[in-house]
Amino acid sequence: MLAVYASEIDAKDPLQGLSVGDQPEPRGREGWTTVTVRAASLNHHDLWSLRGVGLDRDRLPMILGCDAAGVDEEGNEVIVHSVISSDSWRGDETFDPRRSLLSELHPGTFAERVAVPVRNLVPKPPELSFEEAACLPTAWLTAYRMLFTRARAVPGQTVLVQGAGGGVATALIVLGSAAGVRVWATSRSEDKRREAVELGAGQAFESGERLPERVDAVMETVGEATWAHSLRTLKPGGTIVTSGATTGEAPSAELRRIYFMQLSVVGSTMGTRDELKRLAKFCVIKDVRPVLDHTLPLVDARQGFETMLAGDVHGKIVFQA
Repeated sequence: MLAVYASEIDAKDPLQGLSVGDQPEPRGREGWTTVTVRAASLNHHDLWSLRGVGLDRDRLPMILGCDAAGVDEEGNEVIVHSVISSDSWRGDETFDPRRSLLSELHPGTFAERVAVPVRNLVPKPPELSFEEAACLPTAWLTAYRMLFTRARAVPGQTVLVQGAGGGVATALIVLGSAAGVRVWATSRSEDKRREAVELGAGQAFESGERLPERVDAVMETVGEATWAHSLRTLKPGGTIVTSGATTGEAPSAELRRIYFMQLSVVGSTMGTRDELKRLAKFCVIKDVRPVLDHTLPLVDARQGFETMLAGDVHGKIVFQA
């Protein structure tokens, strides 16, 4: 079957190991099923895999991709939840120390078919296209958990999103504004600031710019470059939720500010199957949809990887299988 896979690991030139071609069909195993993929979305995780983060050479070749929507063996339209927990694990699967994502230990979703545990399938609402649904399991689920589970954002609060433009940041803006949260965003790019406002952000600011007032929570995926600004913008008792550190993970902790202002620093990773179900319903009820940067046939996936690596992305890149 046609698949997009990692054939080599190269930390400096990740696309060196990107291959598109024939790979074996999924293997059947007890408790798992095969999904015919209709659409799959690209994430930064896929580039990190090509750099060798979370993927060892002894697992190559490995089909890439975490996110997908398609049709199961019974003909049901489904969304694939990409967090694979241990068979014996019960409760929030993001806390399972042995959890993995599709494309780390098990072949991923950038293929015509993918094998997943039956428990990882979530019904796709008919109101969502396969392309829209395929955007939900990683970036949009990460944003949903950051906002509503970890930050516990409620209508009327003000939330700052650092680094507008990427998949998670875009989802944070759309989901937050749809829920009645006042969302502000930052970006070094004037175009991305304008796009953030068009998506629903109340205001957008230059990165590091002083804000009109302090905020209740900051959604942080950038890391070292924005950490100090994130801490300075919080109200006393405010919360910073971090789910990534794309610019580095060694900023000054500013512990004096944290304890004096009683700030909360909260980590967040992915989301649960139940949160994915709620997210899909939220999109339907609030009539919001993932923002698609563009779609490509699976055979042309390299173009999508090149665009993401260049950083010229607004929303999600989706591959159609």
